[in-house]
Amino acid sequence: QVQLVESGGGLVQPGGSLRLSCAASGTASGRILRIYDMGWYRQAPGKQRELVAIITFGGNTNYVDSVKGRFTISRDNAENTVYLQMNSLRPEDTAVYYCNANSNFGGYWGQGTQVTVSS
Repeated sequence: QVQLVESGGGLVQPGGSLRLSCAASGTASGRILRIYDMGWYRQAPGKQRELVAIITFGGNTNYVDSVKGRFTISRDNAENTVYLQMNSLRPEDTAVYYCNANSNFGGYWGQGTQVTVSS
C-alpha cells in the first residue's frame, strides 16, 4: 500500500508561481518501497486528464508542450518526493493536479490539489 500526499495548490494571479509537492510512502510485508517514474497530471472541468510532466528515477524529464519553459519537475529520491515548480501561470493552467507514482508495489495516484489561475 502506497500513499501519495500532495500539497501546494491554491489561487494565483496570471503570471504568478506555485510549487506543488507530492510525497510517497508505504510498506508491504516488510518490503522497501522503490519509486520508479513520478509524474504530474491535470484535469480541467469537462476535459480529460492529461500528462503535464514526468521524471524518471534517474532524472530524465518530459513535458507537455503547453508547459515547456514554464514548469519544472524535480524529485528527491531519498524522500520519495516529486515537485512541480509552475511559473508564468495562465488561466488555462487551472485544473486539479494529480501526482502519480509507479513503484515496486504498483501504480498509485494522489488525491489531487486544485490550482486556480485567475485575476
